[in-house]
Amino acid sequence: MNNQIMSNIKVSPVGFIVIFLLVGALVLYFERTWSDSGNNESEAVKRGQTISLRDILSASIELAERGGEQVKEVMKEKKLNEQSKGKTKEGVNNPVTDGDMRSHEAIMHGFQVTFPETLLVVSEEHEEKDWDRSKVKPADLKRPDVNEVIQKDERVPIEDVTIWIDPLDATKEYTEELLHYVTVMVCVAVNGKPTIGVIHKPFAKEDEGDSSMSWAWVGKGHSTNLNTPVKKATAETDPKIIVSRSHAGSVKEVAQQSFGKDTEVIPAGGAGFKTLALFQGKADAYIHTTLIKKWDICAGNALLHEFSGTMTTLKGDIINYDGHGSPDHNPKNEGGLLATLWDAEIYRGKLAAVLNEGHHR
Repeated sequence: MNNQIMSNIKVSPVGFIVIFLLVGALVLYFERTWSDSGNNESEAVKRGQTISLRDILSASIELAERGGEQVKEVMKEKKLNEQSKGKTKEGVNNPVTDGDMRSHEAIMHGFQVTFPETLLVVSEEHEEKDWDRSKVKPADLKRPDVNEVIQKDERVPIEDVTIWIDPLDATKEYTEELLHYVTVMVCVAVNGKPTIGVIHKPFAKEDEGDSSMSWAWVGKGHSTNLNTPVKKATAETDPKIIVSRSHAGSVKEVAQQSFGKDTEVIPAGGAGFKTLALFQGKADAYIHTTLIKKWDICAGNALLHEFSGTMTTLKGDIINYDGHGSPDHNPKNEGGLLATLWDAEIYRGKLAAVLNEGHHR
């Protein structure tokens, strides 16, 4: 009887379709569940990875030198292929050259090959073309000049690190062949704090005592050429103020209203050059009154911090260099800049009195 009942049961074509769809849905559900589980596990492993800051320092120095070689080579070839990225707020042309781009590629590709882990590296320049990883040599992570100074390493979570690159600082001056202003900079920020700074001067005349490489790891050590100069002035007695060539007039006005009409104001190109001028005793403070990008200032900020100096906004706010959590990595510092090895509070107070009155433009 049961066999007879079973033989009389028929499944319609519609029933077959429904069963097929149900089975397919179950398969997709379980595949997605397993896939998500695997991705979550992979992400957890990524979050758990740490990286050596001493290794990053060694790589940063070598890759800055590689970038500098490209900057020099393009200048030697006399084929800058200059183009404009627009104008700054001061109405000054903001150029980009093959020197910028080839330096960017040397540094960015070097980081990507040296550290296969997912490091966040933010550069002033961008590229879209394909490149051959097999042609890029990993950077040396055991440089003697680093290991002689840095005795103890430190490892930090990868997701805490942001690397800022300025492949060619002072591009405008580069196009004008004012090459002493040109620098290549790499900065390593950890949890938003400038921790390692590298400033390379590819056109330095070392036979005249001009060092090509300056670096520092805050609290750990620095290159032998970096020292605090003899203090010759304070903010109250004729300080020398170094400012940007692109809008020296407005900053000169602010400086002379703040510190006295006889205050010496030194126009110069490149944020890297201006920061190094503080260490060389050529200037007592570096002041910038308009927007400036973080790849311009992060390396110098680290160097100053290693020597208990300061680099803040004009109001004294700490500048955060964490590039995570923002589609464009938040590269803008819109609060102006005050950088000095000493007397920061005095400088800031004198500047505030003028800026609050709205005299600067």
